[in-house]
Amino acid sequence: MYRLHCFAQSGNAFKVAFMLRALELPFEAVHVAFLDGATADPAWRDAHNEMGEAPVLEDGELRLTQSGAILTYLAKKHGHFGGVTEAEQLEVLRWLLFDNHKFTSYYATYRFMKALGKHRPDPVILKFLLSRIEGAFNIVDKHLASSAYIVGDSPTIADFSLSGYHFFPQEESGIDVAGRWPHIGAWLERLKALPGWASPYDVMPGERLPPRWPDA
Repeated sequence: MYRLHCFAQSGNAFKVAFMLRALELPFEAVHVAFLDGATADPAWRDAHNEMGEAPVLEDGELRLTQSGAILTYLAKKHGHFGGVTEAEQLEVLRWLLFDNHKFTSYYATYRFMKALGKHRPDPVILKFLLSRIEGAFNIVDKHLASSAYIVGDSPTIADFSLSGYHFFPQEESGIDVAGRWPHIGAWLERLKALPGWASPYDVMPGERLPPRWPDA
């Protein structure tokens, strides 16, 4: 059985959990006390991930980190969600890279600062992040205007990757994604209809917390 080291607030971990559930693969969810600083502990890093990040997936003796690498591994191992042709597989990789660099990175940071950060976020930084979010989301919304999924006619790991942070409550980011980007909103509803989908807070261990800086 797979072991997924994760915590409830992590959209990157949810990307993997969603894929495992869509593949109907049993897994043990191992709680990472990220918000208590567990991943900063040198002992945790030595044992699990030198980068100090979740998720971590264990498959027997194999340990994998970084959601994009984990999703690619699962797609290849189980023969699903990786793209049908070589061209599709390269397109999946292209969107995974775009996601990690722009689509998830800015949004996840913005949400973390408003919902989970220990200090009130600087409005100048939030404004900068929001401008980057808008640019990336405009690209994806336009793409989804003519495509049901990110690559091809069926879901791939590109969809799991880009959607990972968008199933958390809107109050955590304060951004009405579906209202501002309707094609993204419709795509998320299609993904929620997939077998195995459930709310991150119902799938991964940890306590749901109220947003810390909702008025920031």
